Amino acid sequence: MKKPGRAISDMLSAGKPILSVEFFPPKTEEGARLILRTANALKSFGPDFVSITYGAGGSTRERTLDYGELLQEIFGFEVMPHLTCVGHSREELKGILQRFKDTGFRNIMTLRGDPPKGKTDFVPHPDGLAYGSELVAFIREHFPHFCLGVGGYPEKHPEAPSLEVDLGHLKHKVDQGADFITTQLFFSNADFFSFQDKCRALGIEVPIVPGILPALSFDQVTKFCDFCQATLPEELGKRLEAVKDDEAASLEVGVDWAHQQIKELFERGSPGVHLYILNRSASALSLVERLHADGLL
Repeated sequence: MKKPGRAISDMLSAGKPILSVEFFPPKTEEGARLILRTANALKSFGPDFVSITYGAGGSTRERTLDYGELLQEIFGFEVMPHLTCVGHSREELKGILQRFKDTGFRNIMTLRGDPPKGKTDFVPHPDGLAYGSELVAFIREHFPHFCLGVGGYPEKHPEAPSLEVDLGHLKHKVDQGADFITTQLFFSNADFFSFQDKCRALGIEVPIVPGILPALSFDQVTKFCDFCQATLPEELGKRLEAVKDDEAASLEVGVDWAHQQIKELFERGSPGVHLYILNRSASALSLVERLHADGLL
């Protein structure tokens, strides 16, 4: 069993803004080469930690574990694997958590998870868990040493009837033992600050880490906004649409928008930022260079 890494909660309380990135497990040989090239490129600035996602229905479970181990062993990253309830019995979850522990992972992003492909409704395993809050409580009971993150939605979870109901669910997850919140992507900081204020008013005191997607193209960002039910600001949409046939110009627009977001977030006290980079390094490297020039990292 490997020595456990550093808790993200400790990083967040250290007083210096942290920066992390998210990977997803590849499905093809080209995807495998891409994630390794990206990880190698990101070594140059050493993100405080990286996360790796978990497919719907546990469909990428082994790849999440395998690539999480590679990111840790080959590139030296502090790795936070995602874990969902989907398709797993309690005993299977215990086995996965034991492997996380044996691998030396210290942090877990705990999520209910999306229904398997082709399904519209979430149906828990007969001997499984139905909610993210149950997964947090389950881990706290059986593997209390893990540092646990949960997801938050500045513009509410797509399945929630209202933001108020969604915030109540979030508070319940935190009350079960979550250590920090990472948000879904958003493009207007006003949405994040409003969400943060509402969380604090409910008594949610754990750190809230904003999740930022540096837009790569007009088509990509509209697709993500539709899927996540996030709002695309009119100004950003116009800028991206104007250069939609120019990949380099689109990247520049997306990085510039994300840079302004992160600058304001850090200046107003956010403890860190989590970048959704889609297994590509260019936007992250450009943002880090700008934030260093600003003296914010």
